[in-house]
Amino acid sequence: MRIIHIVESFGGGVYSYFKDLALFFSQHTQIETYIVYSNKRKEITQEQIDQDFPPSIHLIPIEMERELKPLQDLRSTFALRKTIKQLRPDVIHLHSSKAGVIGRWASIMPNYKRKVFYTPHGYSFLRQDISSAKRKLFYGIEKATQFLFGGTTIACGDTEYKIAQRIGKSLLVRNGIDLMHLNQHYTAKDNSSSQLIIGTIGRISYQKNPALFNEIALLFPQHHFLWIGDGELRDQLTAPNITISGWFTNNTEVFPYLNQLDLYLQTSLWEGLPIAVLEAMAFRKPIIATDVIGNNDIVTPNLNGFLFTKATDLIEVIQQVEDPSFRKILGEQAYADCKVKFDKDKNFSTLLELYQV
Repeated sequence: MRIIHIVESFGGGVYSYFKDLALFFSQHTQIETYIVYSNKRKEITQEQIDQDFPPSIHLIPIEMERELKPLQDLRSTFALRKTIKQLRPDVIHLHSSKAGVIGRWASIMPNYKRKVFYTPHGYSFLRQDISSAKRKLFYGIEKATQFLFGGTTIACGDTEYKIAQRIGKSLLVRNGIDLMHLNQHYTAKDNSSSQLIIGTIGRISYQKNPALFNEIALLFPQHHFLWIGDGELRDQLTAPNITISGWFTNNTEVFPYLNQLDLYLQTSLWEGLPIAVLEAMAFRKPIIATDVIGNNDIVTPNLNGFLFTKATDLIEVIQQVEDPSFRKILGEQAYADCKVKFDKDKNFSTLLELYQV
């Protein structure tokens, strides 16, 4: 069986997802796996990509733009069509909104039957950094593409699945993480200090809402805050109790920082199903997250963490989690939830079954 994955958003959590997916499918020798990815994303270097993926996975870079650019989108569609025509895969799996649209356009050919799946990893019409008119346009494009070209949407989270059902044929296969690998890097933290270390992982970008992270740090000067990563909006993190780690050349360099945390704080404005939060749960960290799609598919309030909408909501929450025994209970439940819902081997096995039907 030949499977081609097409992805525009080849960075951040989606990149971590693809590394795990590639490792899983490289162990199935009867499957020939191709990944067509956008070489326009700058979060990951080509050298890093070459190091992270096994030789049995075929990597094909193609220019794809994140934003709506009709001329470039047309070029990308023709480039994808040429690749699909050459490979004639049995299964095409599209990842991210842009790939979901142009990939389905590109795959329509006479005398060629194909199975098409599409995972949004956070629909583009949910973005908060664009106008309402643009969000309506993106929703219309999603609906029209589904109506004209079909395919099955495989939602990566529960709320994304509910939205997908309104658009067309859809299934739920949650994002997963490599628990065995993460356990090798986990060390239990000494909870004796009264000063908490509260942190997050990701690009310091509009989506991740660094202004809110900074506001929370100012609200709790007695605790230390750590942003694991870097980005274009780092100048918004001005609170004196915030440390910015900077970028890493290898994702395993993140794990010692993650082990330092007492709490994981997710301040994002929108999400698909955030891999970084799942990794924090695997490290037994209680999650404090904004009550938005993706985050609220993971966090069960008072069981594995808390949801909030504004900084002052956390005054009572932080008081509760200053109790080390309570933090331990929350963290252990977070890990237990990961094992049940977000184990990549279980979830990717489900994906493989769908490909083979």
